[in-house]
Amino acid sequence: MIKIYDTPDLLITALADFVVQTAKDSIQLRGKFDFVLSGGSSPKRLYELLASDSHRELIDWSRVCFFFGDERNVPHDHPDSNYLMVTRALFQPLTIADKQIFPINTAKMPTQAATDYEQLVRNHFEPGHYGFDLILLGLGDNSHTASLFPHTAVLHEQHALVKEVFVPEVNMYRITLTAPLINAGRNVAFLVYGASKAEAVYHIIKGERNIESHPAQLIKPSSGKLMWFLDQEAAKKL
Repeated sequence: MIKIYDTPDLLITALADFVVQTAKDSIQLRGKFDFVLSGGSSPKRLYELLASDSHRELIDWSRVCFFFGDERNVPHDHPDSNYLMVTRALFQPLTIADKQIFPINTAKMPTQAATDYEQLVRNHFEPGHYGFDLILLGLGDNSHTASLFPHTAVLHEQHALVKEVFVPEVNMYRITLTAPLINAGRNVAFLVYGASKAEAVYHIIKGERNIESHPAQLIKPSSGKLMWFLDQEAAKKL
């Protein structure tokens, strides 16, 4: 499903409402809400809204488990850390308990960090049932999502749930959920706004399939719901 909004502010508000409703439904059905967070500047605005006075009382935050879709291989106190950004925007304002937060341990070597995070995910769910309630994703200008970058080996991963990947264009290792794990999600939501994303949005939604050049085309939930939250600028080529 594609939802298009006139401005980024309207988009963020609509997505926040979707998060709230998904959380309520998940808590009612299963007693908890397993939420996979995205990094970057776009979701930061969402997290700040969820933690604001208008939204903070709408979710029973004590029943939310927070995971990360990907992480840069930097210390948790590094300015580029997704964990640090989310901590400042969401965890600290809401005083989320540490036991509810499942960060990727970047103090370890990338391969070990990925292996350990996969085991953490497996331990959280019943064997073979790795369905996060909501996975939030962004989209790069180059059509990457999470840390599934163009022309990287991780795009062809079929078995691992979490994998390390070296990204030459940023000269850095990252740890990412793989496409099979993302596609097991109950709800997967892309948050994309701005004219710079219009070309990528077009290729993912309307273009010919070419996962090497447009990795976000890999995201097709097997039984869950796929949502696109776009502003007019990001959607202008559709």
